[in-house]
Amino acid sequence: MNQLFHSSLSQDYKLVHFQVGSEGRNESRLHKLLRFAWSPVQFVQAMRKQRPQIVHINTSMEWRSYWRDIVYLLLAKAMGKRVVYQVHGGALPQVFFNGKPLLTGLLRRVLRAADVVVLLAQCELQGYRDFDPALALDVIPNAIDAGSDPGDRPLVPQRPLSLVYVGRLAESKGLFDLLEGLRLARAAGVQATLALAGSGPQEAALRERVAGLGLQEAVRFLGPVFGAEKEAVWRQADLFGFPTLHQEGLPYALLESMAARTPVLVCPVGAIADVMQDGVHGVFLPRRNPQALADAIARLDGDRALLQRMGQACRERIESAYTVERLAQDFRRVYRALLAPPTV
Repeated sequence: MNQLFHSSLSQDYKLVHFQVGSEGRNESRLHKLLRFAWSPVQFVQAMRKQRPQIVHINTSMEWRSYWRDIVYLLLAKAMGKRVVYQVHGGALPQVFFNGKPLLTGLLRRVLRAADVVVLLAQCELQGYRDFDPALALDVIPNAIDAGSDPGDRPLVPQRPLSLVYVGRLAESKGLFDLLEGLRLARAAGVQATLALAGSGPQEAALRERVAGLGLQEAVRFLGPVFGAEKEAVWRQADLFGFPTLHQEGLPYALLESMAARTPVLVCPVGAIADVMQDGVHGVFLPRRNPQALADAIARLDGDRALLQRMGQACRERIESAYTVERLAQDFRRVYRALLAPPTV
């Protein structure tokens, strides 16, 4: 949202943010329930005051987001607004309700109610087309402010290979596999280290696993990092270890890593395969395969020139297709199409 509000799109359209989620709010469970109950009323009041032509809903195919955001979609349509329904990852619609006919039928009606459903990945586009060919669909990937180019890292083959993970410390991100892959690589003679930046429910378990694998000297826990500190973490790392098990949409961490010339070890889920190529911007990994991780670490440790070429390719990929200006142009196109008079 901040990207769009600070992009050239805000020069062509008046953008107003109606916050639904809890981000940035420190509230009790009771206050959260009261806010959710009152929020639809406030939404209608805001619509009457602002009189928008388009309502842009950011949601995901995850249980809580889906049920919460149905209310805003239906209210917007009842008030005659055009709706952009942007889905940030999650399950494909045909499996979202495990085939339950009534709930799946409701989901189809919800998606058809939107004037356009915006997706992150080409694989999602095909899945939604298979679910309902009548849906109005578009693909608009995430973007980032790439900042200044850090330039090529110097080739220092004798320096231990530095891996980093930036994000939520959760089992679904494949972090236990990452630790085991690091152990296997070091057992094979590769002097590699790992920094884990972030917080999450599995932090204590990960610390315990590090101790159990004897990796205390090789693994650091950095805690949450932001701004310049996060940029420094990316630029000091040789590889982003991200063997995720989750059905990702398009992770911002992936784009940040590539913008910093840090190639990626990743499972090609969601939109990841749209962004990067195996062997060009990093290495694609099978899920739950620490040995494949160890092999990739050893290969890149022994070929620092390849690592440098991958970093260059990563930066070029972001600059060519994942900038905020590209994002603004894509939504400008979508908004103009929704506001255009109907053709006879």
